[in-house]
Amino acid sequence: MSDSPATVSTKVLIVGGGAAGITVANLLRKQRPALQITILEPSSDHFYQPGWTLVGGGLMPVERTRRNEADLIPKGVTWIQAAASTFDPDQNAVITDAGQRIQYEAMVLATGLQCRWDWIPGLVESLGRNGVCSNYSNRYAPYTWETIEAFQGGTAIFTMPGTPVKCGGAPQKVMYMADDRFKSRSGVGVNTKVMFCTATAGIFSVPAYAATLRQVVARRGIDARFRWNLVEVRGEKKVAVFEVTPEEGEPHRQELHFDMLHAVPPMTAPEVVANSPLAGEGPGGWAAADKQTLQHPGWPNVFCLGDVAKLPTSKTAGAVRGEAPIAAANLIAQLEGRPLTAHYDGYTVCPLITGYNRTLMAEFNYENKPVSSFLVDPTKERWSMYLMKTKMLPWLYWNRMLPGEPHEARYLKPFKPLVHAMGLDYREPKATAGHS
Repeated sequence: MSDSPATVSTKVLIVGGGAAGITVANLLRKQRPALQITILEPSSDHFYQPGWTLVGGGLMPVERTRRNEADLIPKGVTWIQAAASTFDPDQNAVITDAGQRIQYEAMVLATGLQCRWDWIPGLVESLGRNGVCSNYSNRYAPYTWETIEAFQGGTAIFTMPGTPVKCGGAPQKVMYMADDRFKSRSGVGVNTKVMFCTATAGIFSVPAYAATLRQVVARRGIDARFRWNLVEVRGEKKVAVFEVTPEEGEPHRQELHFDMLHAVPPMTAPEVVANSPLAGEGPGGWAAADKQTLQHPGWPNVFCLGDVAKLPTSKTAGAVRGEAPIAAANLIAQLEGRPLTAHYDGYTVCPLITGYNRTLMAEFNYENKPVSSFLVDPTKERWSMYLMKTKMLPWLYWNRMLPGEPHEARYLKPFKPLVHAMGLDYREPKATAGHS
């Protein structure tokens, strides 16, 4: 960790030490070992956030999702443990919350996003008690599992906001696992109503995967209500208030009683980004970025990726896996005065757990078309993909993705015998694909 003089200079400044920031830092170090790199990150903890779904489903202790940030900073990279308070891209500078000024030649913006718990009145006060839980926080994910286990029947409501969220399938994953658990316990499943109340107009953005998920919902008897946006929680009274926007008729509010409420907060870019020149147009304050090169349209020495970027794809660790090599390659090209030839195709993946023994590995691109890293139909629920989600992906995150291993085939090399035993084969990505 660095000292804190009033002004410091660096060749490359990476703002954010999460999945995107650490992965890009490692990729840059591998490709240009002498490159001076600084990471600006306030937290001493680094979380494997996809694991919080597994925590809420009783499949992983929350401690396994955390590592020390210091242990993940690449050797030779300077870590300034502070947060950005002001972006001044015209002067190639960032001011930290400690008042330090950092000058850069190129910047990677990878701050992640901000959960707006306070945008739903009563939610902050209700979380962690009265059956109100959420897997979108390491603090409350363990309570999700406690609530599922303590559930004695009644109404279990699972919500989804209308804003972009990280891992858009996560609100459903916990619902399917909870439904499995309810039905496995004598008497509880019979007396239980499971509801999915989402502010969106459909169950998933990709039609091919949405068709499968509609079958899952119908098979389970889940009451799915679309254009239902959670706007208030009265935890003590166990009442959830929704703004309902029907296809026909006037919007109105409706109250529902719950015995369990898994709430997903609205999400935006962090305020420091949303209030800066780097924010793009439209709601949310997301950082502007060319969807192929990830270069900021206003400042060519700035590259944006991860949850903070305004890209027309889902915000997942799988998307970061595709974006990071593109951002690193194009940043190097920018510094060296070469054309930006690396293009991101929008690849993302959302492993949708649809039960305790099956997962829909929803891989897709900017065109919202299914793609598959495996030589199988990706629109089918599979036990093999459940193993991939629960067993392989956490290991791959810590041991292959964050260290900047560039090729998918190398990700799975330690698991090659198991992959073949599951009847799968891995497809090499194209050289220009986002996950190359």
